[in-house]
Amino acid sequence: VSCLTQRIGEQFPFPYQPYNIQEEFMQALYSALDKGKVGIFESPTGTGKSLSLICGALSWLTDYEERKRQEAAALLQEGEEALSTNAAQSSAVSSSAELDWITDFVQKKAERDLVSKLKEEEMKRKKREERLEMIRNNVQLKYAVKRKSYEEDEAFKLLQLSKEEQVEATGDQEDEELIIAEYESDDESKIKSSRTHSQLAQFVHEVQKSPFSKDISVVTLGSRQNLCINEEVRQLGSIQRINDRCMEMQKNKHEKHHHEEGVKRKRGPAKSVCPYYKASALQQMRDVVLGAVHDIEQLLKLGRETHSCPYYSTRLAIPPAQLVVLPYQMVLHEATRRAAGVQLKGQVLIIDEAHNLSDTLSCIHSAELSGAQLCCAHSQLSQYADRYKSRLKAKNLMYIKQILFVIEGLVRVLGGEHKSGFFVLLGTEMLTINNFLFKAQIDNINLFKVLQRYFEKSMISRKVSVIYLIHTKTTEKVLSASPMMQVEGFFMALTNSNTDGRVVVHKQGSLSESSVKFLLLNPAVHFAQVLEECRAVIIAGGTMQPVSDFKQELLFSAGVGEERITEFSCGHVIPPENILPLVLCSGPSGQELEFTFQNRDTPRMMDETGRILSNICNVVPGGVDHSHWEASGTLTRLANKKKIFQEPKKANQVEQVLNEFSRCIQRCSADCSGLTGALLFSVVGGKMSEGINFSDDLGRCVVMVGMPYPNIKSPELQEKMSYLDKHLPHSQGRSPGQALIENICMKAVNQSIGRAIRHRGDYSSVVLCDRRYSRPATLSKLPTWIKDRTTTHTTFGPAFAALRKVRNITGSAELLGKLYF
Repeated sequence: VSCLTQRIGEQFPFPYQPYNIQEEFMQALYSALDKGKVGIFESPTGTGKSLSLICGALSWLTDYEERKRQEAAALLQEGEEALSTNAAQSSAVSSSAELDWITDFVQKKAERDLVSKLKEEEMKRKKREERLEMIRNNVQLKYAVKRKSYEEDEAFKLLQLSKEEQVEATGDQEDEELIIAEYESDDESKIKSSRTHSQLAQFVHEVQKSPFSKDISVVTLGSRQNLCINEEVRQLGSIQRINDRCMEMQKNKHEKHHHEEGVKRKRGPAKSVCPYYKASALQQMRDVVLGAVHDIEQLLKLGRETHSCPYYSTRLAIPPAQLVVLPYQMVLHEATRRAAGVQLKGQVLIIDEAHNLSDTLSCIHSAELSGAQLCCAHSQLSQYADRYKSRLKAKNLMYIKQILFVIEGLVRVLGGEHKSGFFVLLGTEMLTINNFLFKAQIDNINLFKVLQRYFEKSMISRKVSVIYLIHTKTTEKVLSASPMMQVEGFFMALTNSNTDGRVVVHKQGSLSESSVKFLLLNPAVHFAQVLEECRAVIIAGGTMQPVSDFKQELLFSAGVGEERITEFSCGHVIPPENILPLVLCSGPSGQELEFTFQNRDTPRMMDETGRILSNICNVVPGGVDHSHWEASGTLTRLANKKKIFQEPKKANQVEQVLNEFSRCIQRCSADCSGLTGALLFSVVGGKMSEGINFSDDLGRCVVMVGMPYPNIKSPELQEKMSYLDKHLPHSQGRSPGQALIENICMKAVNQSIGRAIRHRGDYSSVVLCDRRYSRPATLSKLPTWIKDRTTTHTTFGPAFAALRKVRNITGSAELLGKLYF
């Protein structure tokens, strides 16, 4: 409370004078962290949300650490004074008091132990701070690296080999792998910020721009695929093959270490080890990582310079780091989190870009297996058992046979045999977990207690994959993901509660093309542990509407009470006149606009859409970005005003199209040719749906044609709707399933139109072409800063006049420029 009171009235450190809404955001964030809340923070794209998160959170962390230091110092002083007082009293005690000597001894010992512990912690803290300061100043760094080896460095507990633990758990002696031990971290909180890989660099660059960049220790985590610098391993391509090869090299290094100690090595060619996996180099890179803020590219460069593995160096940097930036899966998936050494107990977690958090959780915890993968996994595991049966304990052979039995059951569900490949049955079937296990005739197998523990402790999937790679040569083309790892993932998914998931059996005519998929229906069950362990959780995004449904599905269902939840939402930094949102109910010819599935592709609707675009392009210079519209006959008219671009079919062509789109607009604004800009056709939810900014003249008008509802006939969507209707309360006369459909649609709309404004001086028009947007329930789901300024037009004339009027007021050829569909 003292820290919170002190921060009120003080300006938060910021790289420039913050907007009022940024100051309000940071104050609300500071309060939420200090009180241990679950916060839902909404700040429109273009309002500096990332910097507000960084500066607000790190301000709190700085104050929190200072408060902990003061409390520890006061406690230490109090303990020392108590010891001195007790010592003085003891010398004056009469002989009659000697009867209580046991009680007195116990009390004094407890006090001495407490004081010793406080002194030890204070000494460690000072040592860490001095070390970090030395690293940042680059003073005697090389000398420091050469000092006594990593046994004295507590972070290297992460790299301690645990051969005894592994052998005890598995009973296998044919290979030993590196175990990453759990780090015993301090109780001090740290900030963990979660994003996707593509967004990590953007966030880290914001940290680098902040006033905290010189004083905060930051580590960015990524997968081996993103951080490996060993070209032999990188060229394997798939993340699973890279993981397998990395673990194989670690095993080889461990075996080489034993050979050097005098342990006799088996005959055979020398096995390759990774030259970047050396303790001293890892420690050196870890120190440099903590001394400055690095993004993924900078980590790769640093790894090559120090000849050290960025993947393991960054993992070593987790315990002493104050800010850990990592992808969603590393924090939201328990097994991945545990493997990465990420501890959430007592920490602060900030999930940015969290508008799709529910879908992300469901996707991370779902699993799919093809018939081809099942057959391949059965073959690999059978060969493994045959090859090592003389060296495997009977108990381990029993577990392997159980796994093979389950795989055979899964193949039977798909209508085939693991040795054959073809059948005729087609169709999709949705089953509960229990019904699926019964149909596969594996309901007698205790998946959770037996196979899950065996998979985790024995690492059988990784062993099978590594051996398979060795014997098939790494150059041979195999399935991109390890079949056994996929099988393990599916097995783990089946340990969910029967009510929380479903299994989709999809038969495609041949065993190899058919599949079984676990569908998670209740993402809250996996989010609950995160919410319970963390001191505070901040869920932030540009558009978090509708918040009520979000709270119901992910927070209340996870056991979070209303009293722990806090909400913050702010408007945009732009003046009201810089945004013109319109709902268009009819087109120029009077045709009512309602792009339902039944009539959206009719000629009259396509013609009317073409007339709308032609009129808008006459008054909108700069860029026009649209989705959900393709029609013939109107392109020529549009091309007279705008050069036409289309979203490419391949993801690797997106950047090229965007560059050409941008250059075209720049040329049009510089010369007086007939073209006034460009028109970009794209699809809602497609390759250009997120992470691409259309600032300034790259788009002056966003046009949404129709409402992007999901496919209501999807079996998976229907099952999700049914689950919500059964387990969540109805609200305002609508079922949770209906709300899900509406929310999916409006989230897609908000993501598209939310990128129309990128900074305070930007301006744009938003044209919503469908009369259904005028419904109050639909308008309420728009971002507040757009909803409050939206006008509905039943006829085209007034809407078109509003566009022309704005242009005349500005008198600028750059008036309206972002157009989105």
